[in-house]
Amino acid sequence: MGLIGQIFGMGGTAKQIGEAVGGVAEVIVGNRAERDAAAAAQITGAVSQFEGEFASAGALWFDRFVNGLNRLPRPMLALGTLGLFAYAMAEPAGFSTRMQGLGLVPEPLWWLLGAIVSFYFGARELHHQRTRTAVTLARAATAAVKSADPAPAATALAMPLLAPETKPAVTETRAEDPDFNAAVEEWRRLGA
Repeated sequence: MGLIGQIFGMGGTAKQIGEAVGGVAEVIVGNRAERDAAAAAQITGAVSQFEGEFASAGALWFDRFVNGLNRLPRPMLALGTLGLFAYAMAEPAGFSTRMQGLGLVPEPLWWLLGAIVSFYFGARELHHQRTRTAVTLARAATAAVKSADPAPAATALAMPLLAPETKPAVTETRAEDPDFNAAVEEWRRLGA
């Protein structure tokens, strides 16, 4: 390649043209590595902020008691179902009498029971999933900040995490006009 470059006289010129094109492309597109580093620093800063917001203040004895109480229904349901099988084998006549009694329960009541149980376990699972996610993200951010170079963390803390507050263009409200819509008025004023 060096010989061909010398023959055509473009040895250093081709390199300079390549660097110039790379510089122009970087101006237009931007440096991806720098963008990724800035995005990572911003995410690290946001997660470290979440760490402070979602940090547990320490569970009191009542919180621990209620958490323990909330852990009882699932094992009780599982053991109760196994107990029904044992009861059916031990005393089939009594079991069939009780199952006939359950057959008399109206269907809407079963739907209500299903909804209550579903919402109870669903809400409980959602609460614990949110708690686990917040704690995991907070720990990951702390580990990333402690192990990383302090410069990106300082950059992330210096970056604004939220958009600057802007005052809405339409501030007046017309209480006497029930059809007034501030968003539509602003849209009309902007000529859209």
